[in-house]
Amino acid sequence: MADLQTEAKTAKKRGGRSARRRSREFALQGIYQWLLTNNDPDKIDLEIYQMEEFPESDSDFYRSLFHGAVENFTALEEVYKKHLDREPANLSPVERAILLIGTYELSHTVTPYRVIINEGVELAKSFGGTDGFRYVNGVLDKLVPELRPHEAR
Repeated sequence: MADLQTEAKTAKKRGGRSARRRSREFALQGIYQWLLTNNDPDKIDLEIYQMEEFPESDSDFYRSLFHGAVENFTALEEVYKKHLDREPANLSPVERAILLIGTYELSHTVTPYRVIINEGVELAKSFGGTDGFRYVNGVLDKLVPELRPHEAR
């Protein structure tokens, strides 16, 4: 809980976006680019690192999300695709990238699931289509019992 409070205080100092939120935004941009272009992830990574606001992010967290999602792409899609009403390739690239990040976080981090879902929803509201956040929320919510059975609801 103290980490979340620290993150919230840091966010206020940086215009409302914490270093971890910025890391998720950069990971989203990198995964989006990778999905559309299939460029070398290391090249995309270098481009992200050179972005003006990148120093305000948590670079280790960004790297974990971006490379974790790309390196585990097939396995992550297998996990969330059973909760979709269409094939992953038919999702918007933004929703697909957010679901990759959220699924990765749920299965590879200790971040509370409610934070992960909220962050996914906020990313979808900021970067996705009009109702994309509802879809992201529904899919990530369905993953919690499977990936986080130890976190009681």
